[in-house]
Amino acid sequence: MSRIGLIDIDGHNFPNLALMKISAYHKAIGDAVEWVELGNHDRTYMSKVFSFSDDYQPTFANLGEVIKGGTGYDLKNKLSKEIEAQFPDYSIYPQYDYAVGFLTRGCPRACDFCIVSEKEGKTSHKVNNLKDFWNGQKKIRLLDPNILACKDKIELFQQLIASNVKIDFSQGLDIRLMTDEVAKLIMKLKLEMIHFAWDNYEFKTYEKLKEFRSQLNYNERKLRVYVLVNFNTKFEQDLERVYKLKELKYHPYVMIYNKSKAPKKIKQLARWCNNPYIWFSGTCETFEDYLTFN
Repeated sequence: MSRIGLIDIDGHNFPNLALMKISAYHKAIGDAVEWVELGNHDRTYMSKVFSFSDDYQPTFANLGEVIKGGTGYDLKNKLSKEIEAQFPDYSIYPQYDYAVGFLTRGCPRACDFCIVSEKEGKTSHKVNNLKDFWNGQKKIRLLDPNILACKDKIELFQQLIASNVKIDFSQGLDIRLMTDEVAKLIMKLKLEMIHFAWDNYEFKTYEKLKEFRSQLNYNERKLRVYVLVNFNTKFEQDLERVYKLKELKYHPYVMIYNKSKAPKKIKQLARWCNNPYIWFSGTCETFEDYLTFN
């Protein structure tokens, strides 16, 4: 029996799917698995999703063989097929009561700001059925980058509907690929909120958001649209998208690229849009109103 150590470099603010699968694999072959604190380990897995997370510096722990993985390190490393196939070990994150995983991987968009196409391929393809990472939890958080681009999306949506539990699409759905059939399926899901994305200054996205607004029978609080700023747009273009979303009764949520180097006005725009108490208060109908009060 080997003693396996785990280190979640990003912290414990969201369950690390790779570490849960690694834990499941090693427990299945009889190894002891634990979070690294003190003591000796035969092997230690260090995983991080974000490149800006500071690496782990061991103090008193003996890590043994160290294996580092995750997009925070590079885009080439992958779990072995044996580990990838494991049902996640949710017991290592007892503070979270939801299931988490991917039904699909890959995205055809190949956006310059996104690593998905390079890491997972330019075709959205099915990688799991829901039962491969869900065992009855009352909520499911999906990490799929572009499920609407997958040819198996209808089957996968039907699986989600049959679960009869709350569904959270953590990534923005690609409204440009919306169809009447998919919109009807979405309305059968138990959603706390649905996210779309309007990342670039183009208006095919706007036209689709407008076309399907009446079919998405939710109030504005449940219809959020990610708006990428500080990447390849001018502030006036960012503000224009925000106002157009407001007119359609979507809630714009500003996503700042390279936030540490963003100008003050971009950060003010994000504070105005992203705080629901401000956005829905009725006191700041325009960005200029917000600046007056702040």
